[in-house]
Amino acid sequence: MTYRSIPSVTLNDGICLPTLGFGTYKLNGSNGMEDMAAAIECGYRLLDSAFNYENEGALGAAIRKAGVSREELRVTSKLPGRHHQFDEAIATIEESLYRAQLDYYDLYLIHWPNPSKGLYVEAWHALIEARKRGLVRSIGVCNFLPAHLERIMRETGVAPAVNQVELHPYFPQAEQRAFDKAHGIVTESWSPLGRANHLLQEAPIRTIAERIGRSVVQVILHWHVQLGAVPLPKAANKARQIENLSVFDFELAPDDMATIATLARPDGRTFDQDPARYEEF
Repeated sequence: MTYRSIPSVTLNDGICLPTLGFGTYKLNGSNGMEDMAAAIECGYRLLDSAFNYENEGALGAAIRKAGVSREELRVTSKLPGRHHQFDEAIATIEESLYRAQLDYYDLYLIHWPNPSKGLYVEAWHALIEARKRGLVRSIGVCNFLPAHLERIMRETGVAPAVNQVELHPYFPQAEQRAFDKAHGIVTESWSPLGRANHLLQEAPIRTIAERIGRSVVQVILHWHVQLGAVPLPKAANKARQIENLSVFDFELAPDDMATIATLARPDGRTFDQDPARYEEF
């Protein structure tokens, strides 16, 4: 299998999503646009942005520069916490489209639940409406705990297609992944390689990588895929972009998965961003 051949997973609304995507956080301006265009040219078809990243315009330009058929791509953006009210949410989604100069987003997510504000159900109603209007094709959430998910499903009857959460070997989110799977929700991994921590230096992963002739990064990304999660690594360097895609032609043995599982910590969040109390606007 070449790095261009990315398997897909079918969401609960019938739309297919690649099982590995490209994160765009902090890819901004002309340099960011070039990096995103290069990623598309390398073979990435799932691109993850957000209103708060302030790079939806650069992403749209990258899509046009790369020249890949729009139908091949799965483009994501996210609703910020300050716009959870219904009318503001609809206007923000429209603004996201104007910024990127796109006719629709393939996937639009609520970025954080911000539970103390109590508006995430209203925001979810807005995403449901945006899908009805054709502004977006699939809808989902980020950083929603089981209690948040249970509430929006109970009050609207609509389950998210995706829940994007912090997920890496220090914080494998076994209970969250199990809940998502039981409710037909695909789990995406942000910060899949860790961020500002020592994950890439961990001896157990380095030993596995050396034994199977792969890089540490490739081992970690395949670990996500083998768990059933969809990792969203970011890379500005084209060689690294290709390396990150080249993870579908090997398997990790059960012993390898068990070894990586020993790295889990009771609360392995990198910056203690617990959605039960952390909020972002």
